[in-house]
Amino acid sequence: MILTVTMNPAYDMTYRVERFERGRAHRVLSVEQRIGGKGINVTRVLNQLGKYSRATGFSDHVFAAAAELELPVDFVHALPWVRRTVVISESGDGTATALWEPGARVGDPYAVEQLLVRVTGLLPNTGGMVIAGSQPGGVGDSVPARLARAALEVGVPTICDVDGRALQMAAEVPGVVLMPNRDELHRLTGIRADTAAEVVAAVRPLVDRGVRAVIATRGADGMVAVTAAGAWTAALPEPVAGNPTGAGDAATAAVIAALAATPEPDWPALLADAVATSAAAVVIPVAGEIDRTQRDRLAPEVVVTGLPSGAPESTP
Repeated sequence: MILTVTMNPAYDMTYRVERFERGRAHRVLSVEQRIGGKGINVTRVLNQLGKYSRATGFSDHVFAAAAELELPVDFVHALPWVRRTVVISESGDGTATALWEPGARVGDPYAVEQLLVRVTGLLPNTGGMVIAGSQPGGVGDSVPARLARAALEVGVPTICDVDGRALQMAAEVPGVVLMPNRDELHRLTGIRADTAAEVVAAVRPLVDRGVRAVIATRGADGMVAVTAAGAWTAALPEPVAGNPTGAGDAATAAVIAALAATPEPDWPALLADAVATSAAAVVIPVAGEIDRTQRDRLAPEVVVTGLPSGAPESTP
């Protein structure tokens, strides 16, 4: 089993319009609502990939009941209500505009400890764990790091896909895998890394201090992975048009599936699969799904290139 943790879930609303323009009324072509949140999206994609995944985190009773109709879930009922995220998807060219609500505040002072107990109880049967998304109000920035540390102490590979101070604290956990996007990487390192080489230079100190890997997602420019063993960049020859919402979650699903399958993954192959899986999510107008046929078609087209890793050379 692969466990995902979503502390600030959402109802994902997708409105499709022909073309979105500020300051005018629009006739909506279609509306879709589904349960969401970054970790839940990861669970959905993992199940599409044939990997059994269970979602946990915080929710209210209504959201948990809806989630149970679709996915294996085990939530702590600590939220008074669950937020919505709205994506306006333009049918003309696939451009997406997103509105993200901040979410409710967790008022139960014991909620975090309940979540830690819940996760700890599931770890013996867990092959990998993903902690993804924002924390609701009332939940400290240290919680993702605490969860990651608990998993890694019992040998469960763990990805933290968080932001801000939570990401900085997660980066202090030995053995963790981080998957920041461009802006998150900038906030983590203080460096605006525009090229693949600049990404390697920015994250090398994190790997030297004990992070297992940093996989930086860079949109149409693909991804860069940096580990103690080396660094690689991977991208498709031509970017895929569509809705990028959820593409990073699809990549996270591919990475944790590989980490759960073998203790020593083939990092270039892992990176190529993550790029193809991410692209297969872009062509789907809603988050949390991939086009598996597209993934299989794109995988051989991904170009993976080794990079100077900046790692210190070992002495004989």
